[in-house]
Amino acid sequence: MPDFAYTVIDPSGREKRGKLRADSAGEARAQLEAKRLYVVRMGEAAEAAAAAAGQRGARWSAGGKRLSAKEVTLFTRQLSTLAQVSPLEEALRTITRQSEKDHVRAIVGRVHAGVMEGRSLADSLSAEPRSFPPLYRAMIAAGERSGALPELTERLSLLLERQAEMRAKVLTALAYPTVLAAFAFIVTMSLMIFVVPLVVEQFDTLGQELPLLTRIVMGLSLFLAGWWWLIAILIGAGGVGLWQALKREPVRLRFDAAMLRVPFLGRLIRDLHAARMARTLSTMVQSRLPVVEGLNLTIPTVHNRVLRAATIDIVEAVRGGGSLSTAMRRANVFPPLLVYLAASGETAGQLDTMLERAADYLEREFDAFTAAALSLLEPLIIILMGGLVAVIILSILLPILQLQSLTGAGA
Repeated sequence: MPDFAYTVIDPSGREKRGKLRADSAGEARAQLEAKRLYVVRMGEAAEAAAAAAGQRGARWSAGGKRLSAKEVTLFTRQLSTLAQVSPLEEALRTITRQSEKDHVRAIVGRVHAGVMEGRSLADSLSAEPRSFPPLYRAMIAAGERSGALPELTERLSLLLERQAEMRAKVLTALAYPTVLAAFAFIVTMSLMIFVVPLVVEQFDTLGQELPLLTRIVMGLSLFLAGWWWLIAILIGAGGVGLWQALKREPVRLRFDAAMLRVPFLGRLIRDLHAARMARTLSTMVQSRLPVVEGLNLTIPTVHNRVLRAATIDIVEAVRGGGSLSTAMRRANVFPPLLVYLAASGETAGQLDTMLERAADYLEREFDAFTAAALSLLEPLIIILMGGLVAVIILSILLPILQLQSLTGAGA
């Protein structure tokens, strides 16, 4: 009775590897599926060990690099285009030859070698788990099983390109206010630490009591100039402490729940997750992949613990025979529009179409929301910076005006 090595996805969305003994690969797969495990890869243990050794050596020689999200998107688009006009082996060979980066050429070359050895594309991709996540491999496997790999890679490339577009929009939305706030902070600290002490110390010899605002600003300036290193250490220690605390699941769960309650930011996180989930599920339903498997594979991509727990509950509800829309409504963390369109899609037998429309709507809402938020945030930061600079300048001018009034009175 041979041993079989396997790679599976558990109900929580985590990837697990192991071995089991069975009479055949089919019996081993049935044992795993009976435990509610989604089988990503299955093979005899001896062959898997030899392949893994060769893959580790190849990864070591390639520097252990993996494909970035942008490189995976480009690879998928190239594969989608070439697979429609040439055999899979030729498409992978062409992509390998035209790749400019060494690590991309090495990774795609190993995938091509696996296909040439007779393994499926999904199995060959599983040799590079750091570059191709379980969700990606499962969708490729679904395309191979249905005999519609070119069509599926086209849908997959559109999904990845849309996700890349959303990531770019998020970065664009955060980049400008972050740079503006950092510049305002640097200017304010520079004035407080370097400019204010040099100007105000000129009034120490006058023997007159300085205005209250000037004394307050001078006190803050002296504190920042003398103890900036302690402030930096405390901020660094606080950041490290928070990072360590967030590794504990109860703390992380409470933190993520608090983030969802923050005005504007909580809605942004919720809608982004809902849009991504809807578009991914739409693509997987179009690819004839079961909804439960699709939900299971999306769990590792959800970083907010509250939303991840809600997704796990949805998986269990759907697996128990419930509908997707009912499980979403019960979770009470998804936008009402998504729940309504999912229910309409289930009733009409067009779940993939309605989920895609929900994703389009949520993404348009995100675009409008971020545009409105940025239009308010930019002047707010400018006004705040101008107010701080005005207070600092006023604290310097008040002693000068006081000195002029004393000089005029003395004359």
